[in-house]
Amino acid sequence: MEGLGGLRNVVRQELVARHLDEQIAGRFPVGQRLRVLDVGMGQGTQALRLARAGHSVTGLESDPAMLKVAREALVTEPEGIRERVRLIEGDGRETGVHFMPGSFDVVLCHGVLMYVEEPDAMLAGLARMLAPGGLLSLLVRNADALAVRPGLAGDWAGALTAFDTDSYTNRLGLPVRADRLAALTRTLDGIAAPLHTWYGVRVFTDNVPNTAELPAADELERLLAAEDRAGRTDPYRQVAALLHLFGVRD
Repeated sequence: MEGLGGLRNVVRQELVARHLDEQIAGRFPVGQRLRVLDVGMGQGTQALRLARAGHSVTGLESDPAMLKVAREALVTEPEGIRERVRLIEGDGRETGVHFMPGSFDVVLCHGVLMYVEEPDAMLAGLARMLAPGGLLSLLVRNADALAVRPGLAGDWAGALTAFDTDSYTNRLGLPVRADRLAALTRTLDGIAAPLHTWYGVRVFTDNVPNTAELPAADELERLLAAEDRAGRTDPYRQVAALLHLFGVRD
């Protein structure tokens, strides 16, 4: 849980929120109460934010510790918001066990695929959860930019190794994997949720320490503006630490 209030996480959550709001506003009528599934919801930042916006949210999380944090956050919300949120302990690879196909308008899967060795089957299951025209939101580690972090840190051996792999060790010390935009585009086409648009997340701030504190409000606003613009602009978004992709269910 260390670093959840730090700069790296704030940048990630704020940019993801902006992208989500933009894509939801462009696809659904204003005021429509959406059915949202957040797979691997973590501490529930996006789930609670969407519930506050009036949507009905189901959070699926396999880590009991993270689920506990989400539940503790939920109990501090007003009753009307609590009633719109359902939290379930479960694995994102087993969505078919918990829900019927077409049950949701929006499915979020953020920071999860990196822990799944063979993600295609899981992605197909997520797509099946969407109603026609539904939105699939994926946040993944960018395999095409794995050399950037070690390179900027002066770890030349690590940078050279990263050019030829989609595996890396994350800041928790766990061996995980990254995804390439081209491969995910093909996968989304194959599961009838073709790529609609994509953004980069953390172009400039990926290398800051987990414990880095937030700058003053005006400086944070400028930082977020720079990250937001870079995440929408080539070639910058291509070397972002994370990719935020949106597929739309046929």
